[in-house]
Amino acid sequence: MELNLFKQDMFSTWVSAALFKLFSCRMVRVVFLHPDLGIGGAERLVVDAAVSLRSRGCSVQIWTAHHDPRHCFPETLDPDLNVVCVGDWLPTSVAGYLHALCAYLRMIYVALYLVFLSGVEYDVVFCDQVSVCIPVLRLSRRRKKVLFYCHFPDQLLTQRGSAFKKMYRAPIDRLEELTTGMADMVLVNSCFTAGVFRETFRSLDRVQIDVLYPSLNTHTFDRPPEEEQGLEGLIPEGVSCLFLSLNRYERKKSLGLALEGLSVLRAHVSPEDWVGLHLVVAGGYDGRVIENVQHYTELKELAAQLGVDNSVTFLRSPSDSQKVALLRGSAAVLYTPSREHFGIVPLEAMHCGCPVIAVSSGGPLESVVHGETGFLCEPTAEAFSLAMEKLFRDPQLGRDMGQAGKRRVQEKFSLEAFSDQLHGYILRLSL
Repeated sequence: MELNLFKQDMFSTWVSAALFKLFSCRMVRVVFLHPDLGIGGAERLVVDAAVSLRSRGCSVQIWTAHHDPRHCFPETLDPDLNVVCVGDWLPTSVAGYLHALCAYLRMIYVALYLVFLSGVEYDVVFCDQVSVCIPVLRLSRRRKKVLFYCHFPDQLLTQRGSAFKKMYRAPIDRLEELTTGMADMVLVNSCFTAGVFRETFRSLDRVQIDVLYPSLNTHTFDRPPEEEQGLEGLIPEGVSCLFLSLNRYERKKSLGLALEGLSVLRAHVSPEDWVGLHLVVAGGYDGRVIENVQHYTELKELAAQLGVDNSVTFLRSPSDSQKVALLRGSAAVLYTPSREHFGIVPLEAMHCGCPVIAVSSGGPLESVVHGETGFLCEPTAEAFSLAMEKLFRDPQLGRDMGQAGKRRVQEKFSLEAFSDQLHGYILRLSL
């Protein structure tokens, strides 16, 4: 009797394994839904996810409401990666207002087009940033599985300075919570975001969430030596110590903190040393985005007010080769956002052997090891300046931190680990 039960258990195990292998081998059809396929951390994750799933044998399409070939990641221009753009004719705002409502309407249109007009067959939909499209996906004749990737609750990314704004956001916030809970699987980008998710979406306490750390696609950073770009033309001659701020031109990124830190550092070094110090403020810039345009001007004005404008270079939407050259040639990256949900820039810096000076909150607490791969600081000019001075005074410390950071990225944030984990989630949903 026991022998028969043992044989039955073995047979069941064998059948389960065979079925899993069978489903794993068939081509899973995945559609990504993303609002604006420009240049940013969220877009980088979506592109990496799509490319990695395609390399695992999945059929992949990216559907978006905006894709500008002049302002995008180069992978999206690959003819083998199918990018479909619909609904770009819909407004992104009304007289500079109602951005969230317009984003919701654009993504609802994309989802409606996919379900009712495209004729595209798919098994799993990967959507992020805007969850309101999930109920639309439920209208499909045959129910499809939906994976929602939460970079951060959208309702926490906006200011509510007026009574009108509070009333306007109330139904949108509630809709975000309700529709997020309709996903078949919810992933977040860090343990920090997981905690914020639980605090924000109180009604979703029974929803299981898993952490899928963004990875670093090292292909961009590992070009052959003959393809590498130097710093010539990017910074003035005579610079002996370079600091780099790398982030989008958005006020929430607190880029002014890097300028203020440089200003405080000036008082702690000799005039001779100051001549060799320089800061590059580089980041994503989209002329369509009013905040990008305004904040770029604000930062240039701040640099002039602090008297450091001659020691600062502003660079808008640097190319991949420019970014790599800056990362490899910098004494440190100044990562200034507070409560950043994850942040891919510290990984890029560490992979290039560049220490990171970051605000001690949010994602950097999980990516940067204080005193080993960089410094975690309070969001003050004095704290950033002190860390900058340590690396300026001790170049060997910077080299040691750079090597430690490179090892950390390889061990914890590799593209292979990200791809394996994501592919496992997709297979689980498609069974």
